[in-house]
Amino acid sequence: MAEKNLLDMSGHESLGKVEIAPEVIEVIAGIAASEVDGVTQMRGNFAAGVVEKLGKKNHGKGVKVDLSEEGIKVDVYCVMKFGVSIPTVAQKVQDNIRQALFNMTALEISEVNIHVVGVQFETAKQEVEVDQEM
Repeated sequence: MAEKNLLDMSGHESLGKVEIAPEVIEVIAGIAASEVDGVTQMRGNFAAGVVEKLGKKNHGKGVKVDLSEEGIKVDVYCVMKFGVSIPTVAQKVQDNIRQALFNMTALEISEVNIHVVGVQFETAKQEVEVDQEM
């Protein structure tokens, strides 16, 4: 790793330098996690919520990337649907993130940790029917 905040992907046969910012890994992991059936939302911080209210979608929300000498560690904070098998959905999230990151960046991830921070219950939606007969 050339710099603290970037991943250096330069090889011996490359034409130049390729660097990937950790924010890119966060976005890829966030999208991959939210694609899994059973995950209802990703947990972000207050600033991410404010940014989303202003109209910008934060795809890296709920994902923390740690670059260290041991490798790349990804922590995912998500809310699951009530009634799903949490271990099964968590495994699918791990697999989806690992595969998406490998396909897009050719990086091997040392850890993908799933933190279930909530369960979303189905809310009973009451539909009001208005009869209009003329």
